[in-house]
Amino acid sequence: MPTVVTISAPYGTGGSVVGPQLAERLGVPFLDRAIPVEVSRRLDIPLDEALSQEELPRDALSRWMASFAPAVQLFGGAPLAHTPPQDDEAFCAATEAVLRDAAEAGAVILGRAGAIVLRDVPGALHVRLDARRERRLEQAMRMGGFDREQAERELRASDVAREAYVRTWYRADPANPSHYHLVIDSTRIDLARCVELIATAARKPE
Repeated sequence: MPTVVTISAPYGTGGSVVGPQLAERLGVPFLDRAIPVEVSRRLDIPLDEALSQEELPRDALSRWMASFAPAVQLFGGAPLAHTPPQDDEAFCAATEAVLRDAAEAGAVILGRAGAIVLRDVPGALHVRLDARRERRLEQAMRMGGFDREQAERELRASDVAREAYVRTWYRADPANPSHYHLVIDSTRIDLARCVELIATAARKPE
């Protein structure tokens, strides 16, 4: 049975560090930046177009979110489920197909609602890196060399867009711990230790 790990990692939790190191430790490919490349090939569209879908919360997501912005404000900023345009459904379907094909061979997959898309894959481990907003900000500033204003701007945009993505396509809350086997506060636990913990949980019994 191939090793499959999905990682949900909000801004400032170190997913872009943990993911590649974990994949190397487990001896499987890491999927993040390669996903839009494969999506562009499958849909026969320019890579720039596929990448634009990844530029959260710009392009497609900003269009969807704008259509229910008054409702977002009314309900305290929590993104609500909404039906996206049909031309973006092909992008979502292609992304899901890339994730499922990767799972067949084994991979560490960052984002793209992997825990939901691959929830029925036998033996897959679904992980959430999370922390309080303030600690995510501090870690983002430390890791990225950002000032607080920039980190807050990036965090706010990323959080809203990522939640909108999951709620729009899957009618789910990405922060709900029931989607995951393991939830780690990666601002309290060193990222290298996070890799060790996830690798231990992902290893198959001898």
